[in-house]
Amino acid sequence: MAKLQYQCTMSLDGFIAGPGGDMSWLAAHLGPDPTAERIMRQTGALLVGRRTFDGDDPHKGTEHEGEPYGGGWDGPQFVLTHHVPDAPVPGVTFVTDLDSAVTAAKAAAGHRNVGVLGARVAAQCLRAGLLDELYVSVVPVLLGDGTRLFDHPGGTRIRLEQLELTQTPGAATFVFRVLR
Repeated sequence: MAKLQYQCTMSLDGFIAGPGGDMSWLAAHLGPDPTAERIMRQTGALLVGRRTFDGDDPHKGTEHEGEPYGGGWDGPQFVLTHHVPDAPVPGVTFVTDLDSAVTAAKAAAGHRNVGVLGARVAAQCLRAGLLDELYVSVVPVLLGDGTRLFDHPGGTRIRLEQLELTQTPGAATFVFRVLR
């Protein structure tokens, strides 16, 4: 059965996007990464938050702008939103509730993982007890502000078990299991 896996790159100070959703900082950290390539091969569908879907793109101005993982991945996307657009988007299904989105994404992923993109949708999955793993690539940059990997005002504790740590010259990548 498909696992729900939050997939992201994070600054050393804990941000997955800069102020205003800026993703331009990430462009300097993109490049060959065997772990990221393996994770993409293991991903059968994406569950994406609407802000992430509509947001900034580190591949802006390139031939891969607007493509998941800069063109490194292809497959069905399920966007969790309160407002379904009037015009369809090829390869994208807009879903208005979390349970339906997760069910559809898992069915589409088959035996592979569902990649969760977006801090808010990942937090919703955590709160609902649906998130299985976190794949976090930590890169050597400090952003100082932006969207945190996980933000819960007042705090909450989510226990994790480290499954994997790989290092490349430009990143340390962790895979954690969410303990329930």
